Amino acid sequence: MLNFIARRIFQSIFVMLAVGFIAFAMFRYVGDPINNMVGQDTTLEQRAEIRKQLGLDDPFLLQYARFIGKVAQGDFGVSYRQRRPVSDLIESRMPATLELSLVSALMALFLGIPMGIYTALKRNGVLSRSFMALSLIGISLPTFLIGILMILFFGVMLRWLPSFGRGDVVQLGWWSTGFLTKSGWQSLIMPAFTLALFQMTLIMRLVRAEMLEVLQTDFIKFARARGLPERMINFRHALKNTLVPVITITGLQLGSIIAFSIITETVFQWPGMGLLFIQSIGSVDIPVMAAYLLLIAFFFVIINLIVDLLYFAVDPRLRVQKS
Repeated sequence: MLNFIARRIFQSIFVMLAVGFIAFAMFRYVGDPINNMVGQDTTLEQRAEIRKQLGLDDPFLLQYARFIGKVAQGDFGVSYRQRRPVSDLIESRMPATLELSLVSALMALFLGIPMGIYTALKRNGVLSRSFMALSLIGISLPTFLIGILMILFFGVMLRWLPSFGRGDVVQLGWWSTGFLTKSGWQSLIMPAFTLALFQMTLIMRLVRAEMLEVLQTDFIKFARARGLPERMINFRHALKNTLVPVITITGLQLGSIIAFSIITETVFQWPGMGLLFIQSIGSVDIPVMAAYLLLIAFFFVIINLIVDLLYFAVDPRLRVQKS
């Protein structure tokens, strides 16, 4: 197990280096950050001096090596637009994104898995058909449209929930949380559901398909022939064998919740890292954009490592093969 973890960490380092290289290579062609930092009255000599101070005249590989060296020390550079350390910007925005992603992930898991199990066991029920119809809506409609419709209905027409912002937050050291205030929870409901809807319906349909397939296998028929209780067959034998492919897809989807929270944060003006990334694109703030992509890659690497470790806990065949 330790050798496996060490090998995956070694591979993850190369993944992070590749992501940093690709990000830097792409961002060289999105525009000139100097145009967004100075006014029209700035002379060419002043522009050249700023470029020299920022190191933008250096070769690409030198800029990339300098950036990776600083990142290894926890330094992501200075934002071109806000003239603040990128690590401070990320630190101030990360709690909002992680709390939104956490609530969305828990909502997707704790609603999607039970709904998938129910629709597999009660295929012809009215509630099952309603869940399947809801899943079609969740998969078909784009995230931004769902968010706009929720703002229109619950925020404008009914005035039940705030339509933008994070509400009141409480500062716990460097971490700001909205979990301790009423307005924080009210502001969280709509963006969290909007972000979780697609993942929830995908997990539900995946669990349903895998559950139906497992229920047709020979060992389930043998368990029924032995006279085992139906509850034990469904939840102890069928569900456990359903979880292996579900863990794979669920792990990747949880990573995508963080990565694709950009759209939800933009629609609801949620002050997280995704909104910061969108604002940085408009001003060609390369250090912020590169830092964001590296963080997203880091989250995916960690989630994939956790998924691989869960395989050993769920599937005994992998433990036998490893031994």
